[in-house]
Amino acid sequence: MTETLEIVNFRLKPGTEVGFAASNRLVSDWLARQPGFVSRCLARRDDGGWVDVVRWRSREQALAAAGRIMSEIGDCEAMRAIDPASVDMGHAELVLSR
Repeated sequence: MTETLEIVNFRLKPGTEVGFAASNRLVSDWLARQPGFVSRCLARRDDGGWVDVVRWRSREQALAAAGRIMSEIGDCEAMRAIDPASVDMGHAELVLSR
Protein backbone atom coordinates (compact mmCIF):
# COMPACT_ATOMS: atom_id res chain seq x y z
CA MET A 1 0.00 0.00 0.00
CA THR A 2 1.27 3.45 -0.92
CA GLU A 3 0.00 6.48 0.95
CA THR A 4 -1.88 8.92 -1.26
CA LEU A 5 -2.76 12.58 -1.10
CA GLU A 6 -6.14 13.64 -2.37
CA ILE A 7 -5.91 17.29 -3.44
CA VAL A 8 -9.12 19.19 -4.12
CA ASN A 9 -9.13 22.79 -5.36
CA PHE A 10 -12.45 24.62 -5.38
CA ARG A 11 -14.29 27.92 -4.97
CA LEU A 12 -17.28 28.73 -2.84
CA LYS A 13 -20.64 29.99 -4.03
CA PRO A 14 -21.08 33.72 -3.40
CA GLY A 15 -22.13 34.54 0.17
CA THR A 16 -21.12 31.21 1.71
CA GLU A 17 -17.62 31.95 3.05
CA VAL A 18 -18.70 33.10 6.52
CA GLY A 19 -18.76 30.00 8.68
CA PHE A 20 -17.46 27.70 5.94
CA ALA A 21 -14.46 26.49 7.94
CA ALA A 22 -16.61 25.81 11.02
CA SER A 23 -19.22 23.96 8.94
CA ASN A 24 -16.49 21.56 7.82
CA ARG A 25 -16.46 19.84 11.20
CA LEU A 26 -19.06 17.38 9.89
CA VAL A 27 -16.92 16.65 6.80
CA SER A 28 -13.81 16.13 8.95
CA ASP A 29 -15.71 13.81 11.29
CA TRP A 30 -17.03 11.79 8.33
CA LEU A 31 -13.57 11.52 6.80
CA ALA A 32 -12.06 10.39 10.12
CA ARG A 33 -14.45 7.41 10.15
CA GLN A 34 -13.43 6.22 6.67
CA PRO A 35 -11.08 3.26 6.24
CA GLY A 36 -7.57 4.44 5.43
CA PHE A 37 -7.99 8.06 6.55
CA VAL A 38 -4.79 9.59 7.95
CA SER A 39 -5.26 13.38 8.08
CA ARG A 40 -6.90 16.42 6.51
CA CYS A 41 -5.84 20.04 5.92
CA LEU A 42 -8.21 22.71 4.62
CA ALA A 43 -6.73 26.03 3.48
CA ARG A 44 -7.87 29.27 1.88
CA ARG A 45 -5.69 30.47 -1.01
CA ASP A 46 -4.63 34.08 -1.53
CA ASP A 47 -6.87 34.28 -4.62
CA GLY A 48 -9.97 33.32 -2.58
CA GLY A 49 -10.00 29.70 -3.71
CA TRP A 50 -9.72 26.78 -1.33
CA VAL A 51 -7.60 23.64 -1.21
CA ASP A 52 -8.47 20.50 0.72
CA VAL A 53 -5.68 17.94 1.17
CA VAL A 54 -6.58 14.55 2.61
CA ARG A 55 -3.94 11.91 3.33
CA TRP A 56 -4.96 8.27 2.86
CA ARG A 57 -3.19 4.97 3.45
CA SER A 58 -3.91 3.98 -0.17
CA ARG A 59 -5.30 5.37 -3.41
CA GLU A 60 -8.00 2.69 -3.38
CA GLN A 61 -9.27 3.85 0.02
CA ALA A 62 -9.24 7.47 -1.17
CA LEU A 63 -11.26 6.61 -4.25
CA ALA A 64 -13.72 4.51 -2.25
CA ALA A 65 -14.40 7.41 0.13
CA ALA A 66 -14.70 9.86 -2.78
CA GLY A 67 -17.31 7.56 -4.30
CA ARG A 68 -19.43 7.65 -1.12
CA ILE A 69 -19.10 11.19 0.17
CA MET A 70 -21.82 12.86 -1.92
CA SER A 71 -24.44 10.19 -1.22
CA GLU A 72 -23.67 10.18 2.51
CA ILE A 73 -23.06 13.87 3.37
CA GLY A 74 -23.40 15.77 0.09
CA ASP A 75 -26.35 17.76 1.43
CA CYS A 76 -24.50 19.19 4.45
CA GLU A 77 -23.88 22.93 4.73
CA ALA A 78 -20.18 22.74 3.87
CA MET A 79 -20.74 20.68 0.73
CA ARG A 80 -23.63 22.88 -0.44
CA ALA A 81 -21.35 25.95 -0.19
CA ILE A 82 -18.93 24.61 -2.82
CA ASP A 83 -19.39 25.67 -6.45
CA PRO A 84 -19.48 22.25 -8.17
CA ALA A 85 -18.21 23.67 -11.48
CA SER A 86 -15.01 24.81 -9.76
CA VAL A 87 -14.01 21.47 -8.23
CA ASP A 88 -10.72 20.01 -9.43
CA MET A 89 -9.75 16.79 -7.63
CA GLY A 90 -6.60 14.74 -8.13
CA HIS A 91 -4.53 12.12 -6.34
CA ALA A 92 -0.79 11.90 -5.84
CA GLU A 93 1.34 9.04 -4.55
CA LEU A 94 3.28 10.13 -1.48
CA VAL A 95 7.02 9.76 -2.08
CA LEU A 96 8.44 11.84 0.78
CA SER A 97 7.00 12.95 4.09
CA ARG A 98 8.62 14.25 7.20
